[in-house]
Amino acid sequence: MSLAVALEVTPLPLRHPLPTPPPHHVEQPPTAFHNPWPSFHQHSWLDALLTSRRNRDFKPVPPRDQLVKIVRPEWGNGQDGLKATWIGHASFLIETPKQNNNEGGGRGVRILFDPVFSDRTSPVSWAGPKRYTPTPCTLAEVPEVDVVVISHDHYDHMDAETLRPLYERRKGKIHFLVPLGNAVRLHGMGIAMEDVTQLDWWEGVQVTVPTAGSVKLTCTPSQHFSGRALWDRMSTLWSSWVLECVNTSTTATAPGPASPLRLFFSGDTGYRYVPSEATEDTVPVCPAFVEIGEEYGPFDLSLLPIGLYSPRHFMSPVHCTPEDAVCLHRDLRSKRSIGMHYGTVRGGISQYFEDVTEPPRRFREACETAGMVWGKELALLNVGETVVVR
Repeated sequence: MSLAVALEVTPLPLRHPLPTPPPHHVEQPPTAFHNPWPSFHQHSWLDALLTSRRNRDFKPVPPRDQLVKIVRPEWGNGQDGLKATWIGHASFLIETPKQNNNEGGGRGVRILFDPVFSDRTSPVSWAGPKRYTPTPCTLAEVPEVDVVVISHDHYDHMDAETLRPLYERRKGKIHFLVPLGNAVRLHGMGIAMEDVTQLDWWEGVQVTVPTAGSVKLTCTPSQHFSGRALWDRMSTLWSSWVLECVNTSTTATAPGPASPLRLFFSGDTGYRYVPSEATEDTVPVCPAFVEIGEEYGPFDLSLLPIGLYSPRHFMSPVHCTPEDAVCLHRDLRSKRSIGMHYGTVRGGISQYFEDVTEPPRRFREACETAGMVWGKELALLNVGETVVVR
């Protein structure tokens, strides 16, 4: 491996110390994980079976012209700033601003979050949730990636058929960041353990890419669960992520580092458990997002989930409604937030209850109800579209 292109991954000082043992660990060292808040509720397999068969309100996917628009990605070429391109569902390509030694050319660090290019989010190619919105490009057309960040091990976020070719294409020049317990998942896909760093909540690293710059990435809490089979539920950790640009540029009028741009990626998360008999505003909410906002905010851009939330009583512990996403935006002290996790694939249970055209409508309505400016504070992207933050 050439030293000229080798990545450097350095642990960051712990900014948010945890008690010993950490409250989300089951045993020490952890054999499993759990959500340590009253905002979470663990449903049983019987709950899942009964919910999936009762009071279904199935609505077929409408024609393509009634769904989210797909555009050819330009990846923000010709623009400088923090760039985020939506590839569909929870997949985003992020590029940090060019550093001052890259003026006139070059690029920033490229980070790929939860990349999924497969047609099905399933352990098999012939069954399971099927993509109804295609990716805006092929995997081979994605610009060269430096870091791949995974939020958890579910098939719609950790896709072996995407991760393997990404690794083969950039072996020796790419690094993977995952929550605790997930390194072995990637190793089983053929990714060398030395090319994977696994982190607990609140742990972070700085990744330095020669000629492209540096970026800080911190594993932060989310309210979700994990498992790729019936027997391994909660055995690996799930997370959100904080990205901080490392800005080394200076100006004559403002010497020294400028304020770094910050991005929050939620992964999958719920916000509150809403039983059938409860109302939204009487139940506890997950406190982690206020903590993240206080420790790392304000965020210049947040990528927040708005879909696959029905039926509400069953999905609320692990998936956000558009209204929940607006609350996340506020808790995180986000300046601008983009909705994701909708318009691409139907969930295993929510497919029987949720109109796929509903999340974007509700997100805009929730924005306006909250008195926020649509398109500025809260917004949506076309699949393949890039937003640039400066």
